[in-house]
Amino acid sequence: MILDSGARQEFQSGAVRDVTEGKGRCDLLPLDVVAELMGDNGNGILSSLNNFVKFRDTSQLFVALYQFASLRGWSEEEMLLEVSKHFEEGAKKYAERNWEKGIPLHCYLDSAVRHYLKYRGGWTDECHDRAFVWNVMCMWWTYLHKPELDDLPKEIKE
Repeated sequence: MILDSGARQEFQSGAVRDVTEGKGRCDLLPLDVVAELMGDNGNGILSSLNNFVKFRDTSQLFVALYQFASLRGWSEEEMLLEVSKHFEEGAKKYAERNWEKGIPLHCYLDSAVRHYLKYRGGWTDECHDRAFVWNVMCMWWTYLHKPELDDLPKEIKE
């Protein structure tokens, strides 16, 4: 199940998503600090997301997905079959392949971190595990296929 506020945010590409106002901006959190607070120890899911943002190294998204699958107790096949259900629900809610029209990377990061925290916190209002995987996969795809939507902060070199 995907929660639905009924309100939509439309992007220049024509893609739409549920509004995020009032949910917080997890993409603005200092992920390295959050990772440490969560006991991530520099090599976990949040650290991997932080490393993707910092270095744009897609292997870090791969690591985050596999670490999450392990945390969740999913095989690769189970993870993909579960996330396919999220794609199905999204197609019903918005339209098939709506996400491929183009959504900025910060939206995926924001949502991925929020769903990860809710999964870790035991929230059961929706399938936060599927939603986390979906957002990471779509962020990865968008980074590869729509680089103009990379609106994440660039590393500041001193």
